[in-house]
Amino acid sequence: MSTPSQSAEPLYLLDANVLITAHRDYYPVKRVPEFWTWLAHHAGAGRVKIPAEILDEVKGGRRRKGMDDLLDWLKEDTVKDVLILDEQPDLVLVRRVVEEGYGADLNEHEIERLGRDPFLIAYALANPAGRRIVTTEVSAPKRSEQTERSRTWQSGSGSGRTMCTS
Repeated sequence: MSTPSQSAEPLYLLDANVLITAHRDYYPVKRVPEFWTWLAHHAGAGRVKIPAEILDEVKGGRRRKGMDDLLDWLKEDTVKDVLILDEQPDLVLVRRVVEEGYGADLNEHEIERLGRDPFLIAYALANPAGRRIVTTEVSAPKRSEQTERSRTWQSGSGSGRTMCTS
């Protein structure tokens, strides 16, 4: 296994959107190869990984203009060897993520729409103290959560400010 299960330094698990957004908006593979070399270096050092299921999501997603360079980079043996998380998913954790995080009674269409995120979350839950998920996604709170938060005053930790969300 290329990734230590317990270490002082966290393991950052990348979501597909991180690679796609980095390439598309900030660091195109051919224009800023230094970023991609840096990423591969940290993957080789065991600090950054992408689960195979998430990598498949990048490769199998709908073809976007300008993505060929990223896909070519991901196919390089030296990149694949260091970037892919060398673990099998804990299917009990994946099921738990789906049932507790999304709903226990999802139909096939709803499960398909989830994509591979439950796998990414399950890999992080396999070692919650030592793993972090890196994603560009933000979750929209449910209506009841928005209502509750709008009534709650929160003190900014250490900032000396008091904030109210609405």
